[in-house]
Amino acid sequence: MTVPAPRVRRRPRTPGRLLPLLLATALLLPVAFLVVQAHQFVDNDREVVGRERLGVEYLRALGPVTDALVDAQSAAVTGRSLRRDTLDQAVERAAAVDARIGGELSTSERWAGLRAKLEALPERSLADPETAFTVYGEVTDLLLALHGKVRETSGLIRDPGVDAYFLQDGVAEEMPEAMVAAGRLTDLAVLMNRRPTAERIQSLSQLATLRAAALQPANDLASNLRAVVENTESADLGANVLTPFDAYQRAVETMALHSQPVDRAGTVDTTRLLAARNEAQQAAKQLHPVLLDEIDRLLVERLDGLDRDRLLILGAGGLAALLLVGLAVSGWMSRPRDTSAASAGGGVPAGGVVPPPPSGIQWGAVGSRPVEPPPALQPVGQVHEPDRWRPFDAAR
Repeated sequence: MTVPAPRVRRRPRTPGRLLPLLLATALLLPVAFLVVQAHQFVDNDREVVGRERLGVEYLRALGPVTDALVDAQSAAVTGRSLRRDTLDQAVERAAAVDARIGGELSTSERWAGLRAKLEALPERSLADPETAFTVYGEVTDLLLALHGKVRETSGLIRDPGVDAYFLQDGVAEEMPEAMVAAGRLTDLAVLMNRRPTAERIQSLSQLATLRAAALQPANDLASNLRAVVENTESADLGANVLTPFDAYQRAVETMALHSQPVDRAGTVDTTRLLAARNEAQQAAKQLHPVLLDEIDRLLVERLDGLDRDRLLILGAGGLAALLLVGLAVSGWMSRPRDTSAASAGGGVPAGGVVPPPPSGIQWGAVGSRPVEPPPALQPVGQVHEPDRWRPFDAAR
């Protein structure tokens, strides 16, 4: 009697084991692409916010230059002694800022032209106040153009935040324009009182134009600050802004009132007008750093949010990569179940005793299945069953 040999287990094919690895790799590539793209978007946003903070720093340096230049213009027109120390110190600080970040903001060329004009201003008051008014007017125009350049190249003018946009619009455009226009308004009033009556009356239209130029940006600044104070989440902004802003608004209204002629000859009360301008300028000096600090605070909060987004992106990408790698490794290391010959019916039972084959079954060669005998052939045609005993056969 021959004993059937156990079945030989087949080795798993390599392509079948590579399939989970290929699927995991195919899923890992788009996940990595999305993570890299999201990370680049966050880095670009961080770069934009960083550039805006450079613009805030540059505007902070231009504020003292604006105040000192307006004071120097008023001193030159009225014939008072010039205080060049204040203007020179403000120019030096602004020059240091431009030397550090002017190349990135593309403001070095404009600052070089403005600085040349500032240094060319005379040490003493000009003999002709009318000439001084014209010369300083050209320099202040260059200064206002530099403010606009900083807003544009730093991206502050395109800031997506509502609060930051209104704040930068007020501190970088409306406030400098209002202060320069207020200085020109008071200086023109001083010049008008020195002119003959006929020329004084002709200058009333120019005075009205400067009055509107001083009031329009001040009103726009008031609207912007009111909207920011009502919608801001900062608890300190309202208290820090409202006090100097109220003083500034009252001074501007008083300045507009005293810029009106007091008689038919076109005479203006320059004493009260100069006092109102000084009050407005002092309030603007207090308001300027507060607004810049608030803009910088909003930008810092945005940077913190971008840092959190970057960490979340990297964490999600790393977790997805670990899961896919784990699936690939588990698919590669897994093996098919060991189906032994005993479970298939061809192995040797426990104890080593081979049971005899059933009757009528013969074993073939080693390792082959048992051979059953062929079925018996039946005759073709009608099949007659063998005779059986009938009830009356016994009586025969």
